[in-house]
Amino acid sequence: MAQSTTSLTANVTPFEAGAPVTAVAFLGDVPALALGDGAVLLMGPGGAQRIAAHPDAAILVAAKAGEKLVTGGDDGRVMLIGGDGGAQEIAYEKGKWIDALAAREDGAIAWSTGKQVHARDAKGEIKTFAAPSTVRGLAFLPKGYRIAMAHYNGASLWFPNASAAPEVFEWKGSHLDITISPDGRFLLTSMQENALHGWRIADKKDMRLSGYPAKSRSLSWSFDGQWLATSGADAGVIWPFKDKEGPMNKAPQECGARRAKVASVAFHPNALVVAQGYDDGWVLLCRLPDAAEILVRGNREGAEAAITALAWDRAGRRLLFGTADGKAGLLDMPA
Repeated sequence: MAQSTTSLTANVTPFEAGAPVTAVAFLGDVPALALGDGAVLLMGPGGAQRIAAHPDAAILVAAKAGEKLVTGGDDGRVMLIGGDGGAQEIAYEKGKWIDALAAREDGAIAWSTGKQVHARDAKGEIKTFAAPSTVRGLAFLPKGYRIAMAHYNGASLWFPNASAAPEVFEWKGSHLDITISPDGRFLLTSMQENALHGWRIADKKDMRLSGYPAKSRSLSWSFDGQWLATSGADAGVIWPFKDKEGPMNKAPQECGARRAKVASVAFHPNALVVAQGYDDGWVLLCRLPDAAEILVRGNREGAEAAITALAWDRAGRRLLFGTADGKAGLLDMPA
């Protein structure tokens, strides 16, 4: 990004998603949006294609599995959607909602319904585990076939292929989203209260990341694993994780301060740049080394509803975003 550039709004192609946007991703080169009306919208070279992944239901959660999109709905279905529009039902939990979902590059998928956590490996074999309480967040650890789950009073790490009991990380309260640092050293959860809680996995040493005026529900790691961007404040709050102690006794970096709260964050795949979507519909790019800000979307484009999802393509040349009122846009970065 050139230092002199202050706005990229002219490089954004806006379009109508047709329903509130739950999640976005790139399936290869194809932008994909998971929608609250149960559809997946694919913006391929041949034009828009709407896939009825969950007819008469809402998509509650979605995650990228390799070059496909996994969706979970309030119809109890877990669906796998390809960039060509192909749809496959992975599971049907009749009468239940899919509360949380995680996926990784090799195609492994995990989902939860209440206390039940299901893990499907890359070969399609499914294992099930009963958590201590309802699971609100899931994540795969970067190494090995191991799953992290957030639940009431803490988090657990589960090896689906082992008979040993899951390893438990305790902290009182309701834990929601969960993420693991790319080097596998730290476990972080967002909480019902306006804070994050973390543990150093090796010794379970606690860390409390507080001071948020609202819940922090969007978390994104930098490509080098040294920074964690978070939502929930009037600026992007970015915690340092380079050192052995992580962010303990360290202040976070803040960028993109505005009179609106950050609702969604997404780090660039190979640069220290974070995309930040706000609850008034703005999108900014913020560069960590010098705190430079570049406008991607502002109110003059008719932005009003919150940015609910952000995703970069693999090369970091395109940024896809969606809003709570069914609007969307695609940024093509200038060469």
